[in-house]
Amino acid sequence: MSGELEAVTRRVRRLSRLKEDRFVQRANRVLEGVWDRGRRPEKIVLRSGLLLSRPEDPAPPLAQLLRPRGVALRFYLLAVFEAQCRLGVGDEWTRRGSPPLKGPGSWSDFIAIDGAYDKPSGTYMPATTWDRDIQVLRRQQIHGALRTLENLRSDAGRGLVEIPRTARGGGRDYAAFSLMQETGGGDAQTPALYSVPASRWHTTLSLPVDFFLRGWIQVLQPSEVATWMILRWLAQTYTKVYAESGAYLYANDRLGAFRLRRDSYEDACNRLCEFGLLRDADMGPASPPGVKPLSGWGPAPTQVGAQEFLFSQPARPDRHEPDHYRLADEGLGQDATEKSYKELLLRKHYLLRRSGAETPAPS
Repeated sequence: MSGELEAVTRRVRRLSRLKEDRFVQRANRVLEGVWDRGRRPEKIVLRSGLLLSRPEDPAPPLAQLLRPRGVALRFYLLAVFEAQCRLGVGDEWTRRGSPPLKGPGSWSDFIAIDGAYDKPSGTYMPATTWDRDIQVLRRQQIHGALRTLENLRSDAGRGLVEIPRTARGGGRDYAAFSLMQETGGGDAQTPALYSVPASRWHTTLSLPVDFFLRGWIQVLQPSEVATWMILRWLAQTYTKVYAESGAYLYANDRLGAFRLRRDSYEDACNRLCEFGLLRDADMGPASPPGVKPLSGWGPAPTQVGAQEFLFSQPARPDRHEPDHYRLADEGLGQDATEKSYKELLLRKHYLLRRSGAETPAPS
């Protein structure tokens, strides 16, 4: 079995499990309750330092969270969602009023996972995991996510969360974690706790709330989330060029600013188009001669940490014009589990036919 077919087959199996036990729908209901009881924000605002950094600096947090296993990126975005439902612009994060780690309506209810899968038997949650039910597995996933977020390092010092030690034994008190700014908690003695940002051109990114409430945050891969967020930032920052020719990335910018590999980016764009969250854009006018700024979007100051700078790269003949995309936010209103399952099942059958394996057509 080819690597792509194996990956798609595994993803279809996981989505089938999520559909069968309605894990995403249950998480959606919890998130809807948080949103409905709170400030009901239409968009969740993120600082752009989460996405990009200068080529000479460490990789931005988003790039460090592109991991095939674990839910660290998902948990951080969900924690920001919860904070902005509860707090106003400028308010600093506090544990008071935030969810508990376990129990109804807890952080573990924010996450949808498929559970423990036993490959030899082809079954979920085999008898050997009798002491690890789905609730325990979700809490373990969150513990792992918090450790990953705490251990991210950059010029800003601390990671994206801070977990205090317990008084006895030196263990971790996961329930008492603190949320940090998108670029980390800094290296001062007093950590830079997360505060809700105001939406500002070129220094923030806005995500429609349906990304959280319709289940997309639960079903998209980290590379797909990252690619979608990066294209959104480009579209929101360079509105004139986006209106003319869509969002696009040249290789130097993709690797230098965002640290996103070509295969991850291209595969993510293809899946996002299939899911109805992106669509191809007509090519815009040719870029002017001279210096080519970030992805041809015109020089704009981008604040990363406390320093402003301009992205630019030398002019060069572009042998391969990148694909241009437009955001399809109407697609966010679809049920994420149903749509992604349908499209990936179709892709699985396509790959099976291409490999010569016989399979009935999907219904």
